[in-house]
Amino acid sequence: MTARLGVRDVVRNFNILEEYEYVEIEDKKSHALKGLFVSAELTADVMAFLDKKLATEKQKKLDDLMAFAGMVNGEFDTLTHQEIKAMKKEKYRG
Repeated sequence: MTARLGVRDVVRNFNILEEYEYVEIEDKKSHALKGLFVSAELTADVMAFLDKKLATEKQKKLDDLMAFAGMVNGEFDTLTHQEIKAMKKEKYRG
């Protein structure tokens, strides 16, 4: 079971969280989502999902940066722009 509770509701009665699998915690004035409470039974699944998502985002950032690493190391000093593009296409397509 799920619910959307206010911050004050949680502070006043912390035991209310035991009734739910997860609870969205919101600021009742601004109706802004402040956080998410996940029950102990779902913690492992949520952590695995988040770890996978964060690792994917980190790898994407690294891949984007590595495109420039060769330029910094002087690897491509003697190559033309077209030759670098051809190498990149060959690397990622085949």
